[in-house]
Amino acid sequence: QVQLVESGVGLVQPGGSLRLSCTASGSIFSINAMAWYRQAPGNERELVATITNSGNTNYVDSVKGRFTISRANAKSTLQMNSLKPEDTAVYYCNANGLRVGWAPFTSWGQGTQVTVSS
Repeated sequence: QVQLVESGVGLVQPGGSLRLSCTASGSIFSINAMAWYRQAPGNERELVATITNSGNTNYVDSVKGRFTISRANAKSTLQMNSLKPEDTAVYYCNANGLRVGWAPFTSWGQGTQVTVSS
């Protein structure tokens, strides 16, 4: 079993900043990639940012230049700057890799609400 625990729920004004963190724990042999998704009411879940075990990152166009994903071992951080009301959503951490014993896993965090409003 691999668990992801998120932290950083918050309410912030437009133009503000917020940092989300995600820590993976359990019987982990290796993590290939970690990612952040978000889902706004009435919308499908959207991939926001990914980071591989070699440090390569990718972002959805709408957050490029504003969001930064980083990773240290089993912890991922999403630094969100210049936040806009359209960034309001529930943010989910995601990780995939191999468990001890070589079985693959894909795990999700519980979701954390980010609200950008004046």
